[in-house]
Amino acid sequence: MPWIVRTLSMIVMSVVTALVLLALATQAGVVAVQRAFPPQGQMIEVDGATLHVVDLGPRDAGPPIVMLHGASSNLEAMRRPLGDLLAKNHRVILFDRPGHGWSTRARRQDSTPQIQARMIGEALAKLGIARAIVVVHSWSGALGARLALDHPDRVAGLVMLAPVTHPWRGGVGRYNEIIATPVVGPLLAYTVTLPLGYLLAEPGARDVFLPQVMPDGFVKESATPLLLRPREFIANAYDLVTLKESVAAQVARYGEITVPVTIIAGEPDKTVSTNIHARPFAALVRNAKLIVLPDLGHMVQIAEPGLVKTEIETMIGIIVPVQAAAD
Repeated sequence: MPWIVRTLSMIVMSVVTALVLLALATQAGVVAVQRAFPPQGQMIEVDGATLHVVDLGPRDAGPPIVMLHGASSNLEAMRRPLGDLLAKNHRVILFDRPGHGWSTRARRQDSTPQIQARMIGEALAKLGIARAIVVVHSWSGALGARLALDHPDRVAGLVMLAPVTHPWRGGVGRYNEIIATPVVGPLLAYTVTLPLGYLLAEPGARDVFLPQVMPDGFVKESATPLLLRPREFIANAYDLVTLKESVAAQVARYGEITVPVTIIAGEPDKTVSTNIHARPFAALVRNAKLIVLPDLGHMVQIAEPGLVKTEIETMIGIIVPVQAAAD
């Protein structure tokens, strides 16, 4: 039955050709994305990786404010408008987390909050920063908690926006699990993710904002297309598929956190449930202040930058006199 062999051969060749063309299109897309969104700050070497850091604002205006973004994003998601607003009067340090934006990671296990906290702590030491107010969003809720637990000397206070802190029912999306799978994941990431992602990035981002309306130009201004690069898309998937196990391992330690903590979350947040994360975390941390706002979605730093700024400055007003008295 030679016709079957010929037919199968033609199908295989067609699939291979399509994958090659998609891979070439992806590489061209990576070049275009990186030209459109170049790095804006300095590079700091830590533990076999490089962290991209943007340092804004006056150097002598009280404790620095360190800002850490969530999943599927980069430091620009924290910079506009909140970081730029704070930088008018405070030193603001924004990180691309390992594997995101222009930061790299050396190993698969660098996806955990524990390891990323160590890397952020090392970078702060190299920047000469002893203690800072740490502001975290979403995925980085677990990272901020880990910083406060493992590196308490680096954290003067913690401000958490729609944070992930506890294990939850279910997974993190089947596509993330597939992308984190050896062989199959990279094959997809290096062929179809970027072309398909361009079509889905804006609708996906719009859903995260609900019930708020996504600001015009958000996808471009937040450099979201950087996520579609294969190496970052894979890193993001590993972050998400390993997160539940990571938070489950640290929940029992939350009572050890002694620094002031302010948590701001929304009641209808469909991305990170306030009842599963923010409320239980506030109940476990002795110096926690919980603010739950009605009709607020997941993107707290964009929907309520003025409120977040006020709460950060209130925390600074509490911390600075205490530190002065201790000195």
